[in-house]
Amino acid sequence: MLTIHFSEADLLRTRVAPAADPLWELVLSLHLLQGRTRDPLMANWRRGVASGLRRETANEQFRLLFALNPPRGYFPDFLTPYQSLDGFEAGLDAVRSTPAPLLHRDLTVLAEANPLPASAAALARGEPEVLRYLTDSMTQYRSVAIDPYWGRIRAAVEADRAVRARALLDGGTEGLLASLRPGMRWESGVLQVMDYPNRRELHLDGRGLLLVPSFFCARTPVALLDPALPPVLVYPADRLGGLDPSPGAGDRPAGGGREALAALLGRTRAAVLEVSDDGATTSEVARRLHISPAAASQHTAVLRNAGLLVSRRDRNTVLHTLTPLGRAMLDA
Repeated sequence: MLTIHFSEADLLRTRVAPAADPLWELVLSLHLLQGRTRDPLMANWRRGVASGLRRETANEQFRLLFALNPPRGYFPDFLTPYQSLDGFEAGLDAVRSTPAPLLHRDLTVLAEANPLPASAAALARGEPEVLRYLTDSMTQYRSVAIDPYWGRIRAAVEADRAVRARALLDGGTEGLLASLRPGMRWESGVLQVMDYPNRRELHLDGRGLLLVPSFFCARTPVALLDPALPPVLVYPADRLGGLDPSPGAGDRPAGGGREALAALLGRTRAAVLEVSDDGATTSEVARRLHISPAAASQHTAVLRNAGLLVSRRDRNTVLHTLTPLGRAMLDA
């Protein structure tokens, strides 16, 4: 059991991560990929990723990355830096900047129960080329295992954040912490993580706690081992179904959602919404959907009036981008 002790100052500083954390999702997905779970919601994802990694490059490319992330037990704290809250690249920069003493400490702990490749010794010394090699392999792995499914991952985390936000509004921070049941129990200033693999006490000491809902977190929440690091607790978000393994799915939900969106808006307007995901001018919408510029202008006007698009004129062009509501409908 993990027991986390809160003071009044900790309650004031406790918050939920603003979005899915890219490095936590990457690292925890590695654990699921190598583990023996028979979770049917992840079966298609595991098959697709295993196939994609075989096609992408030789397995040697990922040997160090996989060795640092065994399916069970300890994994290094430095792989999930606090800076990844600011995005994937910020997280990788933090990994590359990890001081050598921290690398040596984390890898020494890992090596106590896991065999490590020869390159781990150079990593423990903080050699820049090995750190670069590691983050390059993280980027390549992400392109296969995370990027094609990011829409569903992000939607699951956003749905969990909505649940926590309602709990916070109704009951304050204590209501938020109480909403984490049944896997966790909040009582009298103490949060207990029931199925934690070992017995630990964590005193927040006025720093507060960052709660990170995660798609790839399995049944048991995860905390960093080093008590000196900013306190983080990663916990499972409802996966809202499985992951679409189809090639080229990209940052998109499963096909059934597309059909439902088309039934709601009409097939052409649903397509306009989709091609505007990264921003598109009226002429680009017309070209991509093989419709006239006049028809494209009419459809974007309807979507804009419905609050799904926002249009900005720049000289002779009008750029259409999704509003938060439009993106939510696209990702639903």
